[in-house]
Amino acid sequence: MKIYTKTGDQGLTSLIGGARVPKSSLRIDCYGTVDELNAYLGLLRDQEVNAPRRGLLKEIQDRLFTIGSHLATDPDHEVHKRLPDLHAADVALLEAEMDQLNETLAPLREFVLPGGHPAVSFGHVARCVCRRAERLAVELRASSPVEDLVIMYLNRLSDYLFVLSRAMAHDLGVEEVTWKPRL
Repeated sequence: MKIYTKTGDQGLTSLIGGARVPKSSLRIDCYGTVDELNAYLGLLRDQEVNAPRRGLLKEIQDRLFTIGSHLATDPDHEVHKRLPDLHAADVALLEAEMDQLNETLAPLREFVLPGGHPAVSFGHVARCVCRRAERLAVELRASSPVEDLVIMYLNRLSDYLFVLSRAMAHDLGVEEVTWKPRL
């Protein structure tokens, strides 16, 4: 099987269900951003500091593929294959992981500036991409069906990535630099 099909050479791509849409469409931008986020999760999973979290980070990547498949499905056409599913338990897992990580972290009373170590910075970049994916999903929902659980998962994932970034800084012994507004 060849990886190239040449069917997108005119700027169109197919959704699951067969509809052809412009590659610039909001739906494509939305699941493309989820794909970008998944690549950053792979980068985070590869950081040595995250060795104990690799299983969880892979599970999150699996859930992002699930979300991408839902976003890549044409809501106006019947799909003849079963899509992977997302559950409320997936959101609860992120919440439980955040609660556990927060037990080892100092309470946060100020904004944290991203940085201090490349792994921490990768975490903050992933958080920002996740927020963008969430915003795009919310925008898409205004004109086309998007499951509430998709938006909920992306929202909670961005929170998790913030806490993970703080936990990585803690594990690496990196000082968190807080924002001091110039007044």
